[in-house]
Amino acid sequence: MKKLLIVRHAKSSWDDASLRDFDRPLNKRGIRDVPEMGKRLNKLGVKPDLIVSSPARRAITTARGIAHEIGYEVADIQEEPDLYHAGAHTIREIVSEVDNEIETLMIFGHNPGFTDLIARISDLNLYNLPTCAACGIVFDFDPWKEILNKRGKKFYYDYPKSASGSML
Repeated sequence: MKKLLIVRHAKSSWDDASLRDFDRPLNKRGIRDVPEMGKRLNKLGVKPDLIVSSPARRAITTARGIAHEIGYEVADIQEEPDLYHAGAHTIREIVSEVDNEIETLMIFGHNPGFTDLIARISDLNLYNLPTCAACGIVFDFDPWKEILNKRGKKFYYDYPKSASGSML
């Protein structure tokens, strides 16, 4: 069985119009939400074997903050440039190439790709994955390559404005 945790980056700032999209930092709400969501994931007992993040500033900052809260070594986060604004197909391809020894994978990135991915690989029907939201999906297969043609079941869904996470 494999577990995939999909986390959208926290709320980012649009204050500096001279910054490239890739370089936008978190805003005050995003900075506040990251440790809160990390604490919720830690309380759930989330212990990923691997964290992979888009290298965009807002995504990697979110990944580092949550990693810190759940006890994952920040230096071990892998940056994957292809996650930056990737579509669902590209994200599935990235996940399908993960080493099969990895049982629990956590990825950080962007919409609309993440919302679309969740719709394609799980039983959760979302209109929009909110910023800093986390969605956990469990799969009844062993090799990650199976994600290309199989679906899983949601075991967790939470976002900063919710009272607490929703688990099956």
